[in-house]
Amino acid sequence: QVQLVESGGGLVQPGGSLKLSCAASGDSLDRYEVGWSRRIPGKERELIATLTTFHFEHYAQVAKGRATISRDNAKNMVFLQMNNLGPADSAIYYCHARLIGTTVSSWGQGTQVPVSS
Repeated sequence: QVQLVESGGGLVQPGGSLKLSCAASGDSLDRYEVGWSRRIPGKERELIATLTTFHFEHYAQVAKGRATISRDNAKNMVFLQMNNLGPADSAIYYCHARLIGTTVSSWGQGTQVPVSS
């Protein structure tokens, strides 16, 4: 089963952008649908975006028009860029991967992104 480690979190000013990376090990990501979710304090975890092995992208409404998910299978990595952040985007962001044809999913430990001036 793949192991995932996020990086790139940290303080972002309102109106700024986040650029997160997720490094995978233990298996090849080209067999996984990958995605990003987040947990805002006091709220349920919510999906941000997913990307299939055929590079089909899906974005949640909260991310449409300002987020881009991408993957580099050669480097076994997944990326998320999201622009025009506001304080409501302050959250712990998680990378996840689902082995295609199964319900088996792996999650990273999360990376915190506070949005504040």
